[in-house]
Amino acid sequence: MNIRISLRAALALASLLSSTITPCRADAADAGQSQYFELRIYTTRSAAQQRRINDYWQSAAVPACNRLGVQPIGIFTDLEDSETNRIYVLLPYDSAEAFASIPGKLAADAAYQGAAAGFLNAPKSDPAYERFETFLLVAFDGMRRMALPPPDKRPNVFELRTYLSPSENKSLNKKQMFESGEITVMKEVGLAPIFYGRTLAGPQMPCLVYMTCGENLAEHKKHWQAFSAAPVWKKLQADPRFKDNMSGSIKLLLKRTSASQI
Repeated sequence: MNIRISLRAALALASLLSSTITPCRADAADAGQSQYFELRIYTTRSAAQQRRINDYWQSAAVPACNRLGVQPIGIFTDLEDSETNRIYVLLPYDSAEAFASIPGKLAADAAYQGAAAGFLNAPKSDPAYERFETFLLVAFDGMRRMALPPPDKRPNVFELRTYLSPSENKSLNKKQMFESGEITVMKEVGLAPIFYGRTLAGPQMPCLVYMTCGENLAEHKKHWQAFSAAPVWKKLQADPRFKDNMSGSIKLLLKRTSASQI
């Protein structure tokens, strides 16, 4: 895994960014200080490992993190089942300091340590997972906080997208493009974005990561078609200011697990 900056440097930068942010909209998802997101991705080699990861989060990690004010937590897996499905964990933090403090607090939480013992102490001969990697993200100014799907439209499909850029300035330019109208159009056409984040530390940098959702796959595709046809998107796409700000993308269709709070 190629991490372009150290976690310590990322936290220092994140702390500086959080101290200079001011609200730009009245909407709850856009107001206040930007959240930070940890996106943890576990790789597995069996359905048994997938169950162990989900059970760990459901019975130990989610309750413990909730006690520390980290909620709601999203737990997802690939839409199509396989022996090598990954598990995706999305955790929201109100500050970079909150993110940094969690490992120490979990180490001192006796209830968590008891509930998680089998997972945390899994032997080499029977590991609970293969590896995991973590993104540390800071929310966009255009949507500063996680937004939950409407309660009357519980989604069954979640799409996680990573947008890769050829340089850090181009990645910031793509972020500006989102905040110049893309986010608004996504909301208007029903893509129901859950978060947008700029990667401070993690693989594939420089990159942006975001998640949208839909009631089912067919409806989700219709919402993307409406986005593609939207005049605002077409205008942004043709704007020379935003030319060549992406070098690739990773698009993943996911579903929630029984441990998920989203």
